[in-house]
Amino acid sequence: MHSILDLSSIKIFSEEIFETILTGENIKIERIISNGQTTPENEWYNQDKNEWVLLIQGEAEILFETDEKTTLRAGDYLLIPAHKRHRVTFTSCNPSCIWLAVFF
Repeated sequence: MHSILDLSSIKIFSEEIFETILTGENIKIERIISNGQTTPENEWYNQDKNEWVLLIQGEAEILFETDEKTTLRAGDYLLIPAHKRHRVTFTSCNPSCIWLAVFF
């Protein structure tokens, strides 16, 4: 058994970390660790699948191409429909952000 909160195996936080927890024909679940990382300026995620994210720890902001900004705190979740262009504009460092992302 593993704990989604356990960061003891992570030695370097200079890059965002993506860990696949489960994959199936129509689903992928990832744990994402962010530590100050953001989407590069003028780049947008434009995913082919819906993404449901739960911020388990930390704080983050997501900006949609429509200029709608969402602030997430620990325990907040958000559904991002497929092809809704968005970018991450802030992730906290202390504590690091721990996300659970479900793509379907």
